[in-house]
Amino acid sequence: MRLRVRGRLPGWLPGWLGELRDTRLLRDDTLAGLSVALVLVPQSMAYAQLAGLAPQHGLYAAFLPGMVAALCGSSRQLATGPVAIVSLMSAAAIAELAPPTPAAFASWSVALALLVGALQLALGALRLGVLVELIGHPVVMGFTHAAALIIASSQLAKLFGADSSTALADDGHPLAVWSSLATLAAGAHPPTLAMGAAALLGMLLLNRCAPHLPAVLIAAAATLLASRWLDYAAAGGAVVGAVPAGLPEMALPELGTAPLPQLLVPALTIALIGFVEAISIARVTAAERGDRLDANRELIGQGLANASAALSGGYTVSGSFSRTAVNHAAGARTGFSSLVAGLAVGATLLWLTPQLYHLPQATLAAIIIVAVLKLIQPRAFVASWRARRGDALVAAATLAATLISAPQLGYGLLLGVLLHAALQLWRSATRH
Repeated sequence: MRLRVRGRLPGWLPGWLGELRDTRLLRDDTLAGLSVALVLVPQSMAYAQLAGLAPQHGLYAAFLPGMVAALCGSSRQLATGPVAIVSLMSAAAIAELAPPTPAAFASWSVALALLVGALQLALGALRLGVLVELIGHPVVMGFTHAAALIIASSQLAKLFGADSSTALADDGHPLAVWSSLATLAAGAHPPTLAMGAAALLGMLLLNRCAPHLPAVLIAAAATLLASRWLDYAAAGGAVVGAVPAGLPEMALPELGTAPLPQLLVPALTIALIGFVEAISIARVTAAERGDRLDANRELIGQGLANASAALSGGYTVSGSFSRTAVNHAAGARTGFSSLVAGLAVGATLLWLTPQLYHLPQATLAAIIIVAVLKLIQPRAFVASWRARRGDALVAAATLAATLISAPQLGYGLLLGVLLHAALQLWRSATRH
């Protein structure tokens, strides 16, 4: 009977239940969860902006999904919620279908999260987690670097305070954005540029000189106070505005108007990339602590997290590199830290949303840029070239194809998968 109960409980929970008297475990997980929440609240609002949604949808996606993933997955430290790459892919998938209103955009984003969750649940139930390995590290490396460049490019207009309709060309293609930097600078809004630059430089300096401090929270709080004191909104600066107070209502998403067939392929792409991102960082932390990780169980956990996001008015989520690193560095020992982080987001929704009104949009853009800059590591390509040149070429081809095909990121990923499969077949054939 005991074995059957353990099999039904989350991977970390049986051991944690046996250690309830260890107040150090409870203290460590609580402090780690609060540390993650300090980063999660401003990041989730920024990533909602990247996904083309209002800030509250980011907070909804940060509230319940992280707790569900912790309860149902196998990782002890993985922090699940809104992430930059998945937010960008969600926005690109919905924008391609040109929904008529912001309400339709939000509704279709919810439908996309439900599809992603259903696909991840199906893959996990069929124990097909091993198939995700076919994507290959070179493909993930090239795709991640390209997505980071695209994300950073998409935020430049908001950072400068320029009119994005005149600053961007070719539907926001990253190459067009960088070629129009002179136009961005000429059309910059000085107060916005000053606020965004202060937030950007402040976070970069804190990350370098005082990495133990919550740079995202400090930058958000400082610019929010400056915005209120200087009456930044009256000077033409864009702010977050009114964020509805209260927890999200649990309801089945309305799928009547959502173009589900057209969303199926983007949903599959996001399901795979989101899971690769989650399992990659989960493996790092599990290896450092000697924990066991079940890829199929993690797929189910991520699938249920996305389903809960759809049921609570959020959007597609995944495991976060940066917040998992914060969770690990803060001493989290079980998934209880994710429960604490989710409850802290819930408290923010209940009582603190009026205080977010004056938060500058430029600060959210700076938060996104700083987050994706950590994903850009040119040394990884150099190391790959020295180790196995074929892998480096696949990574470079994936990066180039993803940049060229933006905002249709799936084409670059597909080319990378095909090239990696061909490379593996060639290596297998030449060995014999």
